[in-house]
Amino acid sequence: MATQAKITSLEALDALRSRLIVFMTKARRALDDASDEVRRTRQWLQHDQRVRWESEIRALTKKVEQAEQELLSAKLAGHREALHAREAVVRRGRETLAEAQGKLRAVKQWGQRYDSVADPIAKRLDDLRGFLEYDIPKATAYLVGVQKTLESYTDSPSAPGAALPQTSPEAPNP
Repeated sequence: MATQAKITSLEALDALRSRLIVFMTKARRALDDASDEVRRTRQWLQHDQRVRWESEIRALTKKVEQAEQELLSAKLAGHREALHAREAVVRRGRETLAEAQGKLRAVKQWGQRYDSVADPIAKRLDDLRGFLEYDIPKATAYLVGVQKTLESYTDSPSAPGAALPQTSPEAPNP
């Protein structure tokens, strides 16, 4: 294992620190966006879609009931030519209603399962957020300290690349 570090550029440390800060900023923004998307999806699934399909079912139920009334009227009036058309309207209405009811069931099932599926993923996002909030700032502060230490080392007279004090030629040698 090496006991010496070979530092060729202090500017590289500064560039690394700058890139860490940019990464932290972009990653925080991405995490905020992801968290917002999880919340929006929960709202959309557990409220918006449920309300939409319940409303759709009410409207379709009224249409089917109206179509059934028209079918009954056609039967009572003895209109054979209108009877087949009315039966087709009732059949399509019932199929559409059954499809909407199936979608409402699916939305309710997903609404119940959403938290158990999304929460473990959201927990990972929170862990990453903790890393960004605590570890990255520590790393950037550490880099600043390392950079200052290296700068003071390179500025010291005992550093390998530092200029040695010159002795004048007139001075007697001891």
